[in-house]
Parts: sequence; C-alpha cells; structure tokens
Amino acid sequence: MSEEGHRPDSITIVSILPAVADIGLLRIGMAVHGYVLRAGFEPLVNVSTALLDMYSKCGSVRFARVIFDGMDHRTVVSWNSMIDGYAQSGDAEGAMLIFQKMLDEGVQPTNVTVMGALRACADLGDLERGKFVHKLVDQLKLDSDVSVMNSLISMYSKCKRVDIAADIFKNLQNKTPVSWNAMILGYAQNGCVNEALNAFCEMHSRNIKPDSFTMVSVIPALAELSTPPFEIFKLNPDDGGYHVLLANIYATASMWDKLAKVRTIMEKSGLQKTPGWSLVEIGNEVHSFHSGTTSHPQSRKIYDYLETLVDEIRAAGYVPDTNSIHDVEDDVKVQLLNTHSEKLAIAFGLLNTSTGTPIHIRKNLRVCGDCHNATKYISLVTRREIIVRDMHRFHHFKDGVCSCGDYW
Repeated sequence: MSEEGHRPDSITIVSILPAVADIGLLRIGMAVHGYVLRAGFEPLVNVSTALLDMYSKCGSVRFARVIFDGMDHRTVVSWNSMIDGYAQSGDAEGAMLIFQKMLDEGVQPTNVTVMGALRACADLGDLERGKFVHKLVDQLKLDSDVSVMNSLISMYSKCKRVDIAADIFKNLQNKTPVSWNAMILGYAQNGCVNEALNAFCEMHSRNIKPDSFTMVSVIPALAELSTPPFEIFKLNPDDGGYHVLLANIYATASMWDKLAKVRTIMEKSGLQKTPGWSLVEIGNEVHSFHSGTTSHPQSRKIYDYLETLVDEIRAAGYVPDTNSIHDVEDDVKVQLLNTHSEKLAIAFGLLNTSTGTPIHIRKNLRVCGDCHNATKYISLVTRREIIVRDMHRFHHFKDGVCSCGDYW
C-alpha cells in the first residue's frame, strides 16, 4: 500500500494493529506507532485504544500505560485493555488498581472488565476481592454471561474454594467447552483427581469434544491413578502431544512400566510430538528457531554463547531437569535440553540486543519445565527481562522470578 503511494488512514491503522497484536511482533507495532505520531492520529480515541491494546498484548504494559495516561477521553474498551494488559503481564495488583480507579471514576464495568478483574484475583489468590467482583457481577446482571461465569469458576478454583466453583458450574446453563475445562482444571489444581476424571467422562458422555487444554488438565490427574484409563487417548488418537505429556509425567515419577505402555501405544500408532518453534524479533526481522537447528547464520555463535550461559546459571543454582529425556546418557540429556528452541531464541536475542533491552519470544507450544526454570536463572544472571508468550499465557521473567508463579 505504502509502496504504491497510498497513505494509510486512521481506519487502516486500527485494522492493522490487532493483527500485529495477535502475532506479538512489538517492533512492528512500534513502527506503526511512529507512523501514527507523524500522521497526527494519536489524539483519535480509536487509534489510541488500538495502540494501547497492541502494546498490552505484546507484553509491553509500560508503553500501554503511557498511552493510557495520555488519553484525554477513555472509553470502556480503553479501561478493559489496560486491566487485561496488567493481568496478562503478571501484574495482577496493577490490574486491580486500574479496576478500582475505573470504579472510582464512575465508569460502568462490562463483562470484559469483570473477566479481567477476576483473572487478576485468581492470580493473586485474593478470595475477598474475588467475592467483591462476584457481587458486582450479580449487581450488573452479568450472571447470564457464560464467559463471566467461567471466569468465576477459575477464580474460585485458584483461591482454593473449588466447592464454590463446583456450585457455579452445576447451576450454569449452556455450559461451553471452556466451562468444562475450567472445572476440570479447578479439580485438578485442588487435588480432586477423581472429580476431575468424572467431569471429563461426563463431558465426553455429552458429546463435547475435549481440546488440548482439556487434555493438559486431565493428564496430570491420570498420573495419580494406579490404573490410568488409556481409553481416554482414543478420544484424540492422532494427537501425540497428549501421550508425550503423560510419558514425561511417568518418567519424572520413575513409573517405568507405565511409561513403557504409553510409548508402546505411540509406536503402534505412529504418533509423534508436534515440533516446537520459537520466534524472536530483532531489528524488524523475525528469526525462527527449532530445537537443534543449525541453519541460522549465527548458529555457531549462539551455541557457544549458550554453553557459557548455561555454566553461569548453573553456578547460580540452576539444575537441568532431564526427567523428560530417556534412553541416553545423562550428559547427552543435558546437551539435548540445551538445544530447545526457546533457549536458542533467548541466546540469539541476548547476543543481538543492547544491555537492558527486554527480550520478546513467541513459542508455539507450552514452555517445558526445564526451559522455564532455566529462563528464570537467565533473567537473573543477565539482568534482563524476558517475555515469553507460549500457547497458554505470557511469562514475564525478571530477576529470577516468573510472573506465572511457576504454574502454567
């Protein structure tokens, strides 16, 4: 469009920014922001709100807050984006402060508002504020909104009141797959193994197909059983990811007979794990890494630096988690862990950015336990903030701590 001499207008900008946010490419979003400033579009509420939302979804809440504070007129969408931005970034207290500020200024919350606030309460484990938001849900007559009720189920479950969550779930009309996922995960989080599996079986009996989130919630519960029901895998016979997850759990628990059975099922079915990849954006160019890749022009430099970096984090207390790798010697297990795509992307980002610059990573799968632990130590020894967006959530690593609280 620009190459043909056409100047993007505000409508074009508002259309582009959500796409940038979905991909999570912050630098491209910043380039669009630069154009907005040059074109004089920033005072427009719809443009400012789209920018705010883009920065929030790209994990840069600081820039989002600058835009938010500079807005002369804020819509409820602006407030919602700011609350959700803080919640997604792991700053649940920041989300609740914005939520309270919104109420103090007399802005009426919407269903999206209370969902963001409930997520923050869940992350904080703050039952009292969660109950306050629940009362607000009743006052606003949002109790017919299934998405809001799903958020309540999640909040109560994470606040260790799975009994209240179960009551809400039981009385919920028109349950969605998300409702079932929230309840199954709630049971699993609170050690209610049989209840989680019973809910899963009931879900199946009602012809509601489980998705990847359902299975990730159920499989850890399976590991608690002496005789896990392998028939569950027949519901998703072509997805090897579930089988790999259960195999890793059994390996960690040294349950070798059960591990062997899962692997036999995979071999007979020809199942393989979905290949993982990680993206990192440097200088407006996106670099992609797969586990063990050597095709990148800086591969030798990346691996050399990563070897040094692993030595540094080991000295700081990092211990490689090799339980998910089998049938090779221990030293080989460690080498394989060090070729994971997110570690390669992080090393590349550290090598090619200046001191103090945050590193933004996009991951197509769930971050593995070892990479999660290693990244905490990397953020500590390098004094860098590392933001990883995996298939489930944002992880903000800073000073050796992750915003997810080691639960993801």
